[in-house]
Amino acid sequence: MRIALHQPDIAGNVGTILRMAACFGVPVDIIEPCGFPFSERALRRAGMDYAEAAEISRHADWEAFESRATGRIVLLTTAADLTLDKASFLPDDIVLLGSEGAGVPRPVHDRADLRVRIPMRPGFRSLNMAVSAGIALAEALRQTGGWPQ
Repeated sequence: MRIALHQPDIAGNVGTILRMAACFGVPVDIIEPCGFPFSERALRRAGMDYAEAAEISRHADWEAFESRATGRIVLLTTAADLTLDKASFLPDDIVLLGSEGAGVPRPVHDRADLRVRIPMRPGFRSLNMAVSAGIALAEALRQTGGWPQ
């Protein structure tokens, strides 16, 4: 299981996701460009001491990421018909989240092997990116027996 962030806008969200990923032993792919200055110092500050324990792979762009991706790409998107509670995850899935402001471009959306949305009450658009990553990762790890022991 992996988490991939497509051109994230907010360093604090990335730091939160890195902290979570370090705690659960899940690698993170960051697909650039980011909407903030991407530096080791900034990530350490956002992710506190946990960021150093996270396994991070940086990719210059979508094409660089896609050329190295193994496993299915599972996109979290508000445009999906399939809800998280009905999705079936595999151990080598990559849970992909788009940028906070723009999501992912249409070619990335179309490339995803599975598009999933987190069900919410009517009238609400979306959750925070880091919260969404946590909810989806928890369900994926539950289904695949991937929780750390």
